[in-house]
Amino acid sequence: MVTRKPPKLDKKQAVDTALRLLNDVGLDGLTLRAIAKELDVQAPALYWHFKNKRELLDEMATEMYRRMVAGQRIAPGATWQERLTLTGTGLRAALLGYRDGAKVYSGSRFTGIEHAVQLEEQLRALTAAGFDLGQAVRALNTTYLFTLGFVTEEQGIEPLPGDRREGFDVEERAARMAEFPLAAAAGAQLFQDQAAGFEEGLRLLIAGIEARYGMV
Repeated sequence: MVTRKPPKLDKKQAVDTALRLLNDVGLDGLTLRAIAKELDVQAPALYWHFKNKRELLDEMATEMYRRMVAGQRIAPGATWQERLTLTGTGLRAALLGYRDGAKVYSGSRFTGIEHAVQLEEQLRALTAAGFDLGQAVRALNTTYLFTLGFVTEEQGIEPLPGDRREGFDVEERAARMAEFPLAAAAGAQLFQDQAAGFEEGLRLLIAGIEARYGMV
């Protein structure tokens, strides 16, 4: 009986290539075949590591998380408000580093338990600040979901920073909606200065947590 030997291709090499290729072709154009071509290998070499695209996306999201955490530092004495702010801004910055980064991350399952280290630290800090465990989980998860949703919409406007899709020109939009002056003027708030919009949204979210749970 002939025993299959694993390919020389390393899984991390494949994931790194996939993340790099993502910026060129986007999520729809990212296929195992395209990655294999980029690596100059046959597609079966990738199927040794990934049964399908879903498994590849899970591994890509996990690597994105590793890179994000490696560049993120939260001071031990940070307030819970500072923690949620840094969590949101750090995740947004990480997702914006990749075309369709939010779509890749959304719904993905981490392939290890490395994320438990940071999650445990965050939950310990929030419960020490007075949250019960359920409140701490909801505060973190709401911050995560807000950030993920915001960046998904943001990348729908600009798949990469400075690469704005057609149809999102604020002045053209205002001209088309001239008979609805408030809706027309809202375009400047909705489709310009996304960083400021995100920061204000995060402040609103944290203020809501403060009010809901009586936390200061």
